[in-house]
Amino acid sequence: MQTTSITTPDTKLATGFSRRSVLGSAAAVGGAALGIGALTAGATPARAAGQRTMVNQAFEAHEIVRIGLIGLGNRGFGMARGWADIPGAQVVAVCDIRADRATRVADDLVARGKTRPKEYGGKRGSFKQMLDREELDLIYIATPWEFHYDQARTSMLAGAHVAVELPIATQLNELWDLVNTSEMTRKHLLLAENCSYGRNELAMLKMAHEGVFGDITHGAGGYLHDLRALLFNDGYYTDDWRRLWHTRSTASFYPMHGLAPIAAAMDVNRGDRAVTLAATATAPRGLADYRERFVPRDHRSWKEEYINGDRISCEITTSGGRTISAEHNVSQPRPYSRINSIEGSRGLFEDYVGGDSTGARVYAEPLHSGDTWRGFKELRQEFDHWLWKELEDDASGSGHGGMDYILQWRLIQTMRAGLVPDIDVYDSAMWCSPVPLSVESLAKNGKPVEIPDFTRGNWRKPRVGLDSRQTEMPPVP
Repeated sequence: MQTTSITTPDTKLATGFSRRSVLGSAAAVGGAALGIGALTAGATPARAAGQRTMVNQAFEAHEIVRIGLIGLGNRGFGMARGWADIPGAQVVAVCDIRADRATRVADDLVARGKTRPKEYGGKRGSFKQMLDREELDLIYIATPWEFHYDQARTSMLAGAHVAVELPIATQLNELWDLVNTSEMTRKHLLLAENCSYGRNELAMLKMAHEGVFGDITHGAGGYLHDLRALLFNDGYYTDDWRRLWHTRSTASFYPMHGLAPIAAAMDVNRGDRAVTLAATATAPRGLADYRERFVPRDHRSWKEEYINGDRISCEITTSGGRTISAEHNVSQPRPYSRINSIEGSRGLFEDYVGGDSTGARVYAEPLHSGDTWRGFKELRQEFDHWLWKELEDDASGSGHGGMDYILQWRLIQTMRAGLVPDIDVYDSAMWCSPVPLSVESLAKNGKPVEIPDFTRGNWRKPRVGLDSRQTEMPPVP
């Protein structure tokens, strides 16, 4: 068994298939094609002939971005409208294993005055039929986690760029395979990390890069979200897919929402790099306790045993001597937080603490003195990212406080204008690497494990990322 596997070989999905039977054939083909077998943390496979870095690789310019959607559940349905509303973007095809969902999305887009997309669905391989038949520039994937790797890899091989909901993959060899496939196909793959486009997060990033906090030394982020009611809500997560991950894995599933903005502010992969990860986990108590109090005894969940710790903490170190704390907890009662804090030699920023209407507070010398916190509103206005200045009205009312629209608009703009993406496959792989690496570290009683250098040395080159320069959306022809 691979040391980075997040499940054991005899673990079964609710459908009766082992996870290996669901993903094994695609992983085997991908690994064999690119020379990737079982990988341990820190191992760097050699590039195959024909591979070149995707660092600073611009999109080819598109007059219209033709989009295909895979996965049309809660997240996919909500994002479909946003993709269709971006200037110069057209949802050409939609796909879900449940064909009625494709019809629902197509009907909704027509009702909103959009051209009806082609519908695909009804079986697990329907997305391949869509890729074979349609000319698509961008594939957006919003399926359960276990399908992301195969669908993303297949989409790149079919000639499309890919945006994937979190995570892009769940095993280390899969992450490397996606990096290598991107380099071979010259197609971008990026994590659809909407929280990286949060207003507070982008202002924090600008302040960090302009030296407001001095020499950055530490940051913290994560995903702290009480999902208990949704995890036991029949039908919300189709086939209980998200709750079942808690029965078969010890991984930190989803720290990327908080980790990604902190890593960006620290220029990870852009002058610094993450080098080690050490994980700790609390006992798994929250889901069983919730079930005991609120779930009827005849419910199928009573056959389940939860093994994923309630709170999993990953301590990450960087080549530049910085530290990052990445947290995950969806199993206990708590107000929502992504933590989102950063500190340095001249000050610090803390989000989700209620400092003022922004929800954040700040203290930075020489702007502040007296060891007294200040609200973030004034400094956020001063360091507001150009995307929010330009798109605040358009983003109003969209998902997650406008972050979803900002993410979608910016990706389409970079594709239409032929720009380098803000987030690349190397960022995406690093941000998702705590999923498998936390398993490995926990299996070693919390000892640090190496984080691979997915850039293969290109992290040493400073370059623009989420701190993008203002550019215009090309006019729609």
